[in-house]
Amino acid sequence: MTVVAVLGGPGAPGATSSALALLLSWPLRPGRRVLLVECDPDGGAVLAGALEGRVEAVYGLRNLAVADRRGLLAETLWEQLLDVSPQGTGERLLLPGLTDPAQAPGLAYTWEPLVEALHALEPQGYDVLLDLGRSGANGPMAVLPRRADVVAATVRTTLRGLSAARPRIAALREDLDAHGTGSDGLGLLLVAEGPYPESEVSRQFRLPVLGALTHAPRTARVLSDGGDTTDRRFIRSELMRTARTTADRIQDLAAARRRRLGGPQPAQGGPQPVQAQPVQQQPVQHALPPQQVQAPQQVQAPQPVPPFVAGPVSGPAYPPPQQQPQQPYQQQPYPQQPPSYPQQPYQQQQFQPQGTGQFTGEWPIRVEAPQISYAAPYIAPPAVPQPPVPAPFPGQPGQGGPEGEEVRRAR
Repeated sequence: MTVVAVLGGPGAPGATSSALALLLSWPLRPGRRVLLVECDPDGGAVLAGALEGRVEAVYGLRNLAVADRRGLLAETLWEQLLDVSPQGTGERLLLPGLTDPAQAPGLAYTWEPLVEALHALEPQGYDVLLDLGRSGANGPMAVLPRRADVVAATVRTTLRGLSAARPRIAALREDLDAHGTGSDGLGLLLVAEGPYPESEVSRQFRLPVLGALTHAPRTARVLSDGGDTTDRRFIRSELMRTARTTADRIQDLAAARRRRLGGPQPAQGGPQPVQAQPVQQQPVQHALPPQQVQAPQQVQAPQPVPPFVAGPVSGPAYPPPQQQPQQPYQQQPYPQQPPSYPQQPYQQQQFQPQGTGQFTGEWPIRVEAPQISYAAPYIAPPAVPQPPVPAPFPGQPGQGGPEGEEVRRAR
């Protein structure tokens, strides 16, 4: 599995359009799939752009924050994916991004579990593309480029685009060397709009060029604002041809890095939490005696019953007679006289199974283990309501009020 992080920058260099071009042109062998995750903290743009609003904004990244708090991140991830394959074969999937930038702080503790869940898709044969936007490599989201196999920084070959990208790429290089697996997976994804050639840009930034996408505004508008992606003119366009070449270079760089880092070790990093549970339990069962292994099970069962854990549950059918006389005779001034009282035989009758004494409240404590449940088998996530419909502008035709009247009079 290859995890590719596509990073943007100031001036809208086209990171989302480049990521969509890679999604539609990614070479897939039989049984392989590719997934695009919109991780832009400023909000996703595919639902209202390439999909033209045909899908309701109830799916996406925001639902994973609630699922992560419930421990259902891996299960909920599959429910949020959309099939954007031109033929509807389910080979090219999309996880929509946020609908409001105010939702980004709620995902601060979800980014790292999300990366683990994405790496766990290796057995299913998935390649993952991450759209980080212009500010997705800072703060809590810095774990995304650090764990990625390849980081592609989108840059326009204009003077304004190159000068704005230089300090950001330098800071990203230092962060990958200090906290990641190295900056050898960092490369440039150029949008050939300006006069500067590919070799000159690579020499100035001291980074390899992963690809140079053709600057074609009409074709790119299909990726940014919607259009027919099954049209032959779009598929055979120069933009999509350069995108396929870029995808091949990215896969070659990812394969070279994996060989340098030790073969398939990064790919096996995802399923490790699943395999770690039986590995940790087996030595504990063989090393400890049977009594110590069963002791936690007996202690965990009566935890909700506060004062009667060691007495009625594991003791005889009724409490010892020495404990019962102390409760009704605590207020008497002579504590040595209770043995001479003739009420002892009556107390023994009160604790018989057929009696109805004052201690009958202890009988429900002797419940069987199957009646006690301490973990719910499944907690369904709450239904995510759709975002509210925005209120109409006061000056729109058909709306009442004095403001609307003033606007209509002005017109």
